[in-house]
Amino acid sequence: MNPIDALFRDLRAAGRKAFMPFLTGGDPDLAFTKDALTAVAAAGAHLVEVGLPFSDPIADGPVIQASYTRALNAKLKLGDLFATLKQTAAQPGWKTPMVAMGSYTLIYKRGAAAFIQQAKAAGLSGAVLPDLPVEEAEEFAKVAADHDFKPILLVTPTTSPARAEKIVKACGGFVYVVSIVGITGERDRMPVAITDMIARLRNLTDLPLCVGFGVSKPEHVTELRTLVDGVIVGTAMVRKLEQAGQPGQREKALTELKASVQALVVALNPTP
Repeated sequence: MNPIDALFRDLRAAGRKAFMPFLTGGDPDLAFTKDALTAVAAAGAHLVEVGLPFSDPIADGPVIQASYTRALNAKLKLGDLFATLKQTAAQPGWKTPMVAMGSYTLIYKRGAAAFIQQAKAAGLSGAVLPDLPVEEAEEFAKVAADHDFKPILLVTPTTSPARAEKIVKACGGFVYVVSIVGITGERDRMPVAITDMIARLRNLTDLPLCVGFGVSKPEHVTELRTLVDGVIVGTAMVRKLEQAGQPGQREKALTELKASVQALVVALNPTP
């Protein structure tokens, strides 16, 4: 069974929800990527999204765009990132599923089959594809199915019901539910319309529904926990990567990253 499917099966059986931090690969460097992945897993993260830096991301806000730029300016190569992920997943006791998040352009350049084989060898179980239209997802989904690799597409507040139905049918692992109109980033509160959006999607699919974009605080997680199967926090995590690149801040950033994950996990799954 794919690790993502196994994770949500077990969480649903236990009545718990998945906390899923997003970390840019290679920011500020690959050694910190390994340390950060290890730290968030130890802090209770259930699944980690690893951002594949790209020069022209379409869905990311300024904090994540800047993170991608730092990694690319450091001459990050995708093969080196995959090698770091493989080392991370090979650590004794590692059980945390990882998925890539990146532009389909990166996959297209490599070829779907080659990318999926390399990603799986690196310990990735799926890929979030924010810029892949559902009309063009069929080929990737077929190749992914052959390799038990999950294609994860996005549903937004402006997605029509007919299109949402196509998207959830093309998804595997979980559906990425975008809570806001626009790019990633921190917000003061979650939109009221998210409740209706989740209800509509529940009528279309049994796949887990995981909400991202604009989720950054324990209060957001508390608002969402009864509605969704998981929450994704990116910008608040990536700020710690920026901090880690400053002189003398590496260990402090790692400690604060771990504490932030612990607080969000508790907010999502409070002890009865």
